[in-house]
Amino acid sequence: MAVEVREAGDVDTPALEAVVEAAFGGHGVAINDVMARLRGADDMAVELVAELDGEVVGCVALSRAWLDARERLVDVLVLSPLAVAPDHQRQGIGARLLAEVPGVAERLGAPLVFLEGDPGYYGRHGWSAASDHGLERPSLRIPEPACQVLLLRGHEPWMTGHLVYPDVWWRLDLVGLRDPDLAALEGAAPRP
Repeated sequence: MAVEVREAGDVDTPALEAVVEAAFGGHGVAINDVMARLRGADDMAVELVAELDGEVVGCVALSRAWLDARERLVDVLVLSPLAVAPDHQRQGIGARLLAEVPGVAERLGAPLVFLEGDPGYYGRHGWSAASDHGLERPSLRIPEPACQVLLLRGHEPWMTGHLVYPDVWWRLDLVGLRDPDLAALEGAAPRP
């Protein structure tokens, strides 16, 4: 299987949106909405697509965010979404997209890349819990182990503090989880 990963262009947006909707089901429309708003506000840093035989079968996006460190705000990136079309999942396409992220992020000058995701999956690809590095999640609705980070060459020890998402993530209520999903993950009953 010869998967080609390349930077997405405007012409790729419909195919990229179709992959996101297929991969995320009912949440796909909201994710595509935030992606469109990030592009419109110039908060989208880069989008990559994975092509197989000329068909877009996966994508990953890196958007701009900040680390609120004591010394100053630090420009960082947030990975979201990572999506692979359901009929192409479990074939290494997500891993191939993730493998491109460090080089692209460093080229953009980012010292850190954050994401919200499964620590088991992302841990196998070099990511670790942000809290292990003095980095704090932007919301308590993100389970601590799920706030993951990738430290890049530009990272320095003083770069600790809270991750700050652009406004669009909050406006669309796409930060972390809400009950009953959050309660289920925590093994507790939803709060009244």
